[in-house]
Amino acid sequence: MPFLTTPDGTDLFYKDWGTGSPVVFSHGWPLNADAWDRQMFAVVDAGFRAVAHDRRGHGRSTQTADGNHMDQYADDLAALLDHLDLTDVVLVGHSTGGGEVAHYLGRHGSARVRKAVLLGAVPPLMVQTPDNPAGTPKAAFDDIRAGVLADRSQFYRDLAVPFYGANRDGATVSQGTLDQFWRLSMQAGLKPAYDCVEQFSEVDYTDDLRTIDVPVLVAHGDDDQIVPIEAAGLRSAEILADATLHVYPGAPHGLVGAYEEEFTKDLVAFVRD
Repeated sequence: MPFLTTPDGTDLFYKDWGTGSPVVFSHGWPLNADAWDRQMFAVVDAGFRAVAHDRRGHGRSTQTADGNHMDQYADDLAALLDHLDLTDVVLVGHSTGGGEVAHYLGRHGSARVRKAVLLGAVPPLMVQTPDNPAGTPKAAFDDIRAGVLADRSQFYRDLAVPFYGANRDGATVSQGTLDQFWRLSMQAGLKPAYDCVEQFSEVDYTDDLRTIDVPVLVAHGDDDQIVPIEAAGLRSAEILADATLHVYPGAPHGLVGAYEEEFTKDLVAFVRD
């Protein structure tokens, strides 16, 4: 399996499929690159190259005690693009991965990037503040930290339900999907997973969004119980200079079934355009 070693000695796992113009995926918390397998399959089938890495502390990458913050995540993504010498890239980020994509572009610029996709992404800011009244109260993120510390295995099992909207009437989420969420989540280290909560909830990505000078597809379900659309996708689309907003009626945070099929088609069309 390919690994990249960063300047601080962290080994980052990545997968690199196909040939052609590259599409690079950043995953959500607390998952890993495998969460993107179906979209990677689709873009490779469409004639593109698909690359995805496990964020430090997650999946097959080093379980880091230090550096579990967004500046380092963005620098790790930059190191991956440099290592593979990728240009004309389409960056795709889900949830925390959307913050990683936005901060990469704000911190490193768009010299290697053609477009970006933010799916159910955390920017501009998740936590509720006087200037962000539609955000989520900080107590909710404190509860996440407490749950991860107390019994992360059960916490991830419980989180999978609202993550995929399995608690909604008529939901048809398979047990296999819920089990896969738990399996990938348990591969994240305890400390890096704990540290990452602050990064997806309390980091303000507004200035990053304002600097982005490439077209961005903002895709968000309007029944997202994890990253509510009002303070996230809708607001990001307002801030970005060149945004295309796709709202998926009834869709949850983790896209499954027909919702996932619709997004994947939209993703391939956006990459091709």
